[in-house]
Amino acid sequence: MRELTADLLVGRLVDWGVDTVFGLPADSLDGVVEAFRRHRDRIRLVLVHHEEAAALMASGYAKATGRVGVCLATSGPGALRLLGGLYDAKLDHQPVLAITESQEIRLLGTSFQQELQLEKAFDDVADYNVRVNVPVQIPAVVDIGIGHALARGTVSHITFPPGLDETAAETSPWVLMTPTGSPPTAPLFTAGPGVPPDGDLRRAADVLNQGGRVALLVGAGGLEAREELLAVADMLAGPVVKSLPGKAAVPDDHPMTTGCIGVLGTRPSEEALEGADTLLLVGTSFPWAANVPDPGAVRAVQIETDPARLGGSAATEVTLLGDAAETLGALLPLLRRKQDRGFLEEARAGMAGWRRRLRELEDQTREPIQPQYLMRVIDQCAAPDAILASDSGTVATWSARHFDVRGGRHYLLSANLATIAAGVPYAIAAQWAHPGRQCIAVTGSDGFAKVMGELLTAVQYRLPVKVVVSNVSSLGRRLRAGEGENGQGGRPADFSSWARANGALGLRVERAAEVEQAVRRAFADPGPALVDVLVNPDEQPRPAMAGGA
Repeated sequence: MRELTADLLVGRLVDWGVDTVFGLPADSLDGVVEAFRRHRDRIRLVLVHHEEAAALMASGYAKATGRVGVCLATSGPGALRLLGGLYDAKLDHQPVLAITESQEIRLLGTSFQQELQLEKAFDDVADYNVRVNVPVQIPAVVDIGIGHALARGTVSHITFPPGLDETAAETSPWVLMTPTGSPPTAPLFTAGPGVPPDGDLRRAADVLNQGGRVALLVGAGGLEAREELLAVADMLAGPVVKSLPGKAAVPDDHPMTTGCIGVLGTRPSEEALEGADTLLLVGTSFPWAANVPDPGAVRAVQIETDPARLGGSAATEVTLLGDAAETLGALLPLLRRKQDRGFLEEARAGMAGWRRRLRELEDQTREPIQPQYLMRVIDQCAAPDAILASDSGTVATWSARHFDVRGGRHYLLSANLATIAAGVPYAIAAQWAHPGRQCIAVTGSDGFAKVMGELLTAVQYRLPVKVVVSNVSSLGRRLRAGEGENGQGGRPADFSSWARANGALGLRVERAAEVEQAVRRAFADPGPALVDVLVNPDEQPRPAMAGGA
């Protein structure tokens, strides 16, 4: 049987259950675009406005679904612009497949225009990284690439030369001069074992049962283990401290949690970890040593799905390799309920005081508008199952502290790369993945300016994404600071008028009394909407350990 190479590629993605690809192809990839059109009943190609946004969308799609995210770009600079988003996926352990176009094979080595060795350029970011030279490679390399991405939570990259997409391919094994053929692979992935051995579970239970003041530190690996986490925490009388990627693991308003830890975290979380004599680490590779106890002062048990990350957060006495939910479920019957609840009650009292402090900062009477108040309004107006995609920078502090994940809500951000401008691409990807849910991007003015073209993507595809810009106009401040030297002045950018000019609802807010009405109107609108809020540019977050809130 003979078919076009592009159909081999797109068909294999369909075989893997891929239903969405984010990309910005060039004319030379018309064959691939046509293949997506031919398979449009099973897979869609979402055309974006910037390649980095395509890669961020693929990463966000993986975070929002747990499935592989896929992005597509043309050769040369188009391929290189994927790298920022791909590093986000790599550092946050998300399965992403990147597909690019290399230069024509016959021109390689001749210094032709846009001749780049993309395999070398992608070597650091991609765990599996290969160039296709003949069509029959495609099923095998797609299978291996997606398998690597899923198994290792990382990036795979496949590049192929122009024109190959419109080449007729023989799909039976291609026999070479040597006695080999194309490997008979299949689109199949089986997750690893979910429960550690009984002996390891009993050793872990002994450590936790002997602890007098046990705290749980939970990361993104605990997102699918909410019930099990709360049951174990209750048994151990241990407060649940969360890394920011694990913010949605336990509801922020639950009495068992003290919220997040780290620069953007809460003081009660700092105190819980400082006072603990035993730690249960669940699905986290939390990197900030200053926020966790001295390894010599605590005993620790770690639950992790990836052997490469065992011991990465702290010196652990017992390591449990397995799925968080299944492992916690198997551990629970081995634990003894702690009668002394004093440590937990201390944490609860600390959280009550912390929340009072947050309410003081969420002052709606202050002008200019306080960013903490803006974020609390978003929290109050958001749907019970809203997905909030937070940008990095100061806005991440406000979302971490003043937006509560509760009920069916989810929270996305660029955690380890902490790249600016991820919020809008994440929200768009989440909206594609969950069309019935409210998807909100909260972003700073500098971050939105980098990817504002992607609001056009939402408009063109009629995606009801909501964007709230915390407009501090830092560029304007820098221009004003240099006004005496070069005569330049600056004023806050007006993103609302740009949104309206391009088919979205655009609202401008300059006074605190206008914030709630504008946010509610945008969230109720059936289409894409942007709220541009001028907030106090001098309000800066401080780490909890430095007395901030």
